[in-house]
Amino acid sequence: MTRVIGLISGTSVDGIDAALVDISGTDLDLKIDLVAGKTYPYPSNLREDIMSVCSGATISMAELAELDDAIAHVFAQAALDIQMSDQKATLIGSHGQTVYHLPAKAGVGDVARANSTLGYSLQLGRGAVIANLTGMTTVSNFRVADIAVGGQGAPLVPRVEAALLSHPQQSSCIQNIGGIGNVTYMPPRDDNWLTKIRAWDTGPGNSLLDLAVQHLTDGAKTYDDQGAWAATGTPCNSLVEQWLRQEYFHLSPPKSTGRELFGVTYLHQCLKDAEAYQLSSADILATLTELTAASIVHSYVTFLPEMPQQVLLCGGGSRNLYLKNRLQILLTPVPVLTTDEVGLSSDFKEAIAFAVLAHWRQLGIPGNLPTATGASQEVLLGEIHTNF
Repeated sequence: MTRVIGLISGTSVDGIDAALVDISGTDLDLKIDLVAGKTYPYPSNLREDIMSVCSGATISMAELAELDDAIAHVFAQAALDIQMSDQKATLIGSHGQTVYHLPAKAGVGDVARANSTLGYSLQLGRGAVIANLTGMTTVSNFRVADIAVGGQGAPLVPRVEAALLSHPQQSSCIQNIGGIGNVTYMPPRDDNWLTKIRAWDTGPGNSLLDLAVQHLTDGAKTYDDQGAWAATGTPCNSLVEQWLRQEYFHLSPPKSTGRELFGVTYLHQCLKDAEAYQLSSADILATLTELTAASIVHSYVTFLPEMPQQVLLCGGGSRNLYLKNRLQILLTPVPVLTTDEVGLSSDFKEAIAFAVLAHWRQLGIPGNLPTATGASQEVLLGEIHTNF
């Protein structure tokens, strides 16, 4: 058994999810025990700096270096704080904080990198600093190896999901709803089942909702708790149909996206589009929620080989009861559950996944799934930093 810490802050930039896990087994036979899980909010000034960079603000290299170090320090502190027992972890898997993600041949308007054969993804919070501050071997910078062999560098968790959530008879869609939504289609475990797994980013998750709440409250609130505000509004279906024409939704997988597309600029365009309909604030939130739900369903209908027998939600959006209800209505008769209901924490699944990826990296086991990322081959994910 190995005790590992997984760390991640997603595109919502709401804090660092830390998972302390005991891992037994090696490859797809592994078993996980979540010893502790906690979210550590960013200091407000650091979150503002990260959000500014994610929104395209120009900063100097010196400022970027300072931000990189500041993120590493709070990640390291989270790793130290999550250890609440005498048995300490020996390994950290740190995803870091994504501030820029642009896959090759994105094909979407101004964000396409037409002259590049490889994508680019930048996660801040350098692993060498975390290793030094914690005294624990740290694996970080997971996405670059997949990108180097032609992959999107995302989503990276499908192979972990295959180990933890696959079923011998039942197919599932594991739908993560963070700032961006991503899906993994998991067929039943049979011959060559790993080659049948498909995964991609479905589009906006909470990103537009959170930005809209901040806009509508002048920063007084950062999110719509359980979707309660949106639930009092009425979605404008004409707007949703218009927004679903966005080119990204119609690109064939493998594909990935981020705030570079579904961020502040996109929200402002949505708000401009909504002016003609004279919507209330609640109606705007309900309509943006409907876009998230409808884009997920559109993705399934358009790109899956068949509809799943169940959908398992995870991530912050799984706690948005209004969004979950809209998904259930749109996906009926397919049941919409959370990963909690099948034994895996929906809040800390992503942090657990990066603990597993670090475990695999230390064992020399590839962590990516080429059918999910579009990579030309399986590769070892992550760079190992040892505290000497």
